[in-house]
Amino acid sequence: MSTDRPSTAAFWSRGRTPVFASQYDQRFSYCLYVPEDLGPRAPLVVVQHGTERNFLLYRDHLRSFADEHGALVLAPLFPAGIDDPADLHNFKFLEYRGIRFDRVLLAMAEEVAQRYPIDPERFYLHGFSGGGQFAHRFGYLHPERLAGLSIGAPGRITRLDDTLPWWLGTAGFEKRFGRAIDLDALRRVPVLMVAGEDDVETWEITNPGEPNWMDGAEKTGATRVERLRTLERDFLAHGVEVRFVLVPGVAHQASPVLPVVREFFGELIAARRGEGA
Repeated sequence: MSTDRPSTAAFWSRGRTPVFASQYDQRFSYCLYVPEDLGPRAPLVVVQHGTERNFLLYRDHLRSFADEHGALVLAPLFPAGIDDPADLHNFKFLEYRGIRFDRVLLAMAEEVAQRYPIDPERFYLHGFSGGGQFAHRFGYLHPERLAGLSIGAPGRITRLDDTLPWWLGTAGFEKRFGRAIDLDALRRVPVLMVAGEDDVETWEITNPGEPNWMDGAEKTGATRVERLRTLERDFLAHGVEVRFVLVPGVAHQASPVLPVVREFFGELIAARRGEGA
């Protein structure tokens, strides 16, 4: 029998890994893509799924990026139907029936850091659609943990406005989450906002009476593009710089916007390495 084969555990610890249960809360899980040559303090890239929970596809789309940049990709899975079998939206608003999805994600990053030589302190986060909702709200709560933030076509946005109730705005944010928004830290985060130029369908994002609706959401725009533009204006008004990209010929599709995200994160990773960070 050959003795030069890796153990089963070692074999599955590189490349496309299996799905692992979170040790913090085993209702949630994640998969990884780990390049063969992973250097010390390797960048961590988190890609957050949307309502469809197609987290394996997101992970696989970033394989060549991870190999090129020596980055580890973490793709969480926050299943639908937690507590309420009909629920689809739990993670998008950070907290759901006592579950803090920001803490679940941070625990996943720490768990991965115990197994791989990554930098878990500051990572790159991209989310599309429902994932874009989660991503920008996570950025409000934990800007100091982000080396880069990519917000893709969120259907519902939270404005930096303390006169509007959560989640339309940030009234009561500190009481709800235990910490205030650190605008100075947020201003230091490189931010990308990206959507398809033809992302104009409204049936899913204008749905009064459903559990993910609040009256007033319609005032941020009719389409995802219009709402993302509103969020851009809000960020700029608070001194947060934004790179805004509309991808021509693309509707509400996650995969065709990823080249823009890869370019953005690639630039940031190269810049950090050039600075010795």
